[in-house]
Amino acid sequence: MSSPYDAIAELYDPWSASVVEDVGFYLEEARRAGGPVVELGVGTGRIAVPIAADGIRVIGVDSSRRMLDVCARRAALAGVDLDLRAGDLRDPPVRERVPLVICPFRSLLHMHTDADRRDALAAVRRMLRPRGRFVFDVFTPGADDIALTHDRWLEREPGIFELARWDEVARTLTLTVRGPDGETTMALAWLSPGEWRSLLEDSGFEVEACYGWFDRKPFTGGDDSVWIARKG
Repeated sequence: MSSPYDAIAELYDPWSASVVEDVGFYLEEARRAGGPVVELGVGTGRIAVPIAADGIRVIGVDSSRRMLDVCARRAALAGVDLDLRAGDLRDPPVRERVPLVICPFRSLLHMHTDADRRDALAAVRRMLRPRGRFVFDVFTPGADDIALTHDRWLEREPGIFELARWDEVARTLTLTVRGPDGETTMALAWLSPGEWRSLLEDSGFEVEACYGWFDRKPFTGGDDSVWIARKG
């Protein structure tokens, strides 16, 4: 199993260094659930390590083995244990039943079709205990963001550049990331908030909240949406 993230596993942490606003939010949700927590798209442990440091067991799933290797190193440096497993969001290798599944940093946008999304949501339901919760965040790009970034190399972090190519008809983002330690191209697919709500409800979830940001302000439009859904 290969992943576009394999090529930037060593680049990922410096690339995402400024992304910190969601850590406290997911840690709060993990404390509320009490654990264990399944994190889908665990990556290098940006969210999982702080949760584990709080004494909560984390099962981390990712399709990139190289990202999991970096995550294991990061956990060891922090002195925490993570249960890391290579697998796909549509069929994660988790047989445990947990009170909380999280999927941070827009990882669900790697699901390109409704069939993929429904398979992923069905997998989440299988992992959840009765009335367990699924918490995730996604984006729906605005016209301003597309106009500012389309087909332009932009320096995201020092020495790390991104090229975004937006297709508003197909609703896909083809993103190239380039830095001194690697380069990769990946494709993401977005939906409207209304479509996410319908998918969740059709998949057997009750939407408890949809926030516009990690400060829990209600969603009133905008690029980002943060969802809390309960297994029905």
